[in-house]
Amino acid sequence: MRLDQALTIADLKDMARARVPRMFFDYADSGSWTEGTYRANSDDLGSILFEQRVAVDLSNRTTRSEMAGRDVSMPVALAPTGLTGMQHADGEILGARAAARFGVPFTLSTMSICSIEAVAAATDAPFWFQLYVMRDLDFVDNLIERADAAGCDALVLTLDLQILGQRHKDIRNGLGAPPKLGLSSFLQMASRPRWCVDMLRTRNRSFGNIVGHAKNVSDLSSLSSWTAEQFDPELNWGKIARIRNKWPRKLILKGIMNADDARMAAENGADAIVVSNHGGRQLDGAPSSISVLQSIVDAVGDRVEVHFDGGISSGQDVLRALALGAKGTYIGRSWLYGLGAGGEAGVRRALEIIRNELDLTMAFCGERDIRNVGRHILHSVAEQAA
Repeated sequence: MRLDQALTIADLKDMARARVPRMFFDYADSGSWTEGTYRANSDDLGSILFEQRVAVDLSNRTTRSEMAGRDVSMPVALAPTGLTGMQHADGEILGARAAARFGVPFTLSTMSICSIEAVAAATDAPFWFQLYVMRDLDFVDNLIERADAAGCDALVLTLDLQILGQRHKDIRNGLGAPPKLGLSSFLQMASRPRWCVDMLRTRNRSFGNIVGHAKNVSDLSSLSSWTAEQFDPELNWGKIARIRNKWPRKLILKGIMNADDARMAAENGADAIVVSNHGGRQLDGAPSSISVLQSIVDAVGDRVEVHFDGGISSGQDVLRALALGAKGTYIGRSWLYGLGAGGEAGVRRALEIIRNELDLTMAFCGERDIRNVGRHILHSVAEQAA
């Protein structure tokens, strides 16, 4: 299948499955433990129905909006994803370029393959940087300074990975930081010759934000022990306030699933929060992101901008989240499938698919401007919420 023949994110997923080594494809396409929360994210979104309207002027439609002070072509950002450069060579650079040309934000993960500096050098648009809080505060401060120097216009602080959830597919595949390479993994890579050729052509095959920057991490062999001990289990609101004081621009707190935590985020200077359960990759058995979105929006009102992450695989899913009060949304797996399917062009195709579905569904619901979408476009929303 050619990229222009892909009509859905599921089409891109099938293409990525055929082109990406299994251990890296599984890394994206997995959740923790039973994967119940991973599945619920998608299932609960799909259960929300729209209210169709007719005889409405549908000319001059627009999906343009704002996220965290940035004008966007649609309220969708590319979520931070670790190991992106293993889905496709130079994956973070290609994602950032596609996002910039499409007019949506790109978020670079701390655990990216391409470094902050490599992405900044390869694109002329500012991007967002996602930060994990580590025990080594000097390293954290250095990451913040590097993101500032690169011109990142928002810092996305992830709060729900103080400890790592157990992901059975990754354990069985020997996938960690760095991956454990054995006969099985070599055979997987050998079965994807195009992927191998692309990887041989790039120098970006390490964890660019860590190797050569963190203490005693000069190469991949020293990375495993460092990552095992660095995620900070003592993360608290005091440490978040410390980062707020150091970061000069927009601060977005990701991983909020509770109304009280949302209120605390607003009180501690967050410009935006992301309702997210880490794609079902941390606490299996947690509710889906969409099931708690409305209560969090109601809890914080206009005190902080609410974004949504979790299970989005279509423009219809984006519209569902916006209707329940989100001001912006994030796609993770959806853009990774595009990346694996066809590099930068594949990411652009994923964004085109989502924008087309978003525009058409908004129109069928009788709206012309994405900023006017609200709960009124949902069918029997009171019964669904109950």
